[in-house]
Amino acid sequence: MTASGPANDSRTCPPTVDVSWLAEHLDDPDLIVLDTAAGDVRIPGARRFDLDGVMSDADSPIAHTLPSAVAFTEACQALGIHRRSRVVVYDPRGIFSSPRARWMLITAGHPCVSILDGGLPAWIAAGHATEPWDESPSPTPGDFVAQPFGSAVVPRDEVERVLEDGSATVLDARSRGRFAGIEPEPREGLRPGHMPGSVNLPFTELLDDGRLRPLPELRARFEEAAGTDGPVVVSCGSGVTACVIGLVAELLDRPVRLYDGSWSEWGLPDGPPVARGEEAGVTRSPE
Repeated sequence: MTASGPANDSRTCPPTVDVSWLAEHLDDPDLIVLDTAAGDVRIPGARRFDLDGVMSDADSPIAHTLPSAVAFTEACQALGIHRRSRVVVYDPRGIFSSPRARWMLITAGHPCVSILDGGLPAWIAAGHATEPWDESPSPTPGDFVAQPFGSAVVPRDEVERVLEDGSATVLDARSRGRFAGIEPEPREGLRPGHMPGSVNLPFTELLDDGRLRPLPELRARFEEAAGTDGPVVVSCGSGVTACVIGLVAELLDRPVRLYDGSWSEWGLPDGPPVARGEEAGVTRSPE
């Protein structure tokens, strides 16, 4: 695949690919495979997209805050990512953090990024080889230059506004127990509950055994939560699994933006008001 050829055409870079496609193309010279949560083994040749490290802003007190465009450019180039690269991202849990990596790359301007549906478990279940992580030589630096994330990211004050005026549906990807405030938050110091007026759509309910559910099921679950049209803002614990909902919104051609601070910011002791139980509604009927 070449930079001037059809490889970077969006029609040949779908949001997801399956393990058979990846196995067939694993040796393609322009293919880069990224692992978003390195475990004991990896798909051969995979490189680590470190969401807990360089792919987040280390100076921010909020978990997984997006890095600057300059820092993201440096991190991507260190992984050998070129603009011409065909990028596939996966994670060891099926689909969990890989949509965050794809969202970051696509939003920053990379033209060709897909998620491996089912992730590493699907790869292993299909009988494909893995290899242990080691101190592989650093790849030749890439030339991808990231654009600022810009208006794709919604700040807290705008989330407060859309919750008040109803100009967008705010979907929360956390579990129903965390949304209701009856399960503890995994991060210390955060209040339990949810944003008043937000709607719960647990990302796990969009998956079946680590893979995306069929599109008709995704549409039904999404529209039950967000109606049949209108803009959507997605949130979660720290802006990671919100991107699973964002991926589904993309598949359904729905406009979506990310509240990057998510509950790690809203749930702070001095944050905005918090609702408990189902007083703000867990779902709503399609419009």
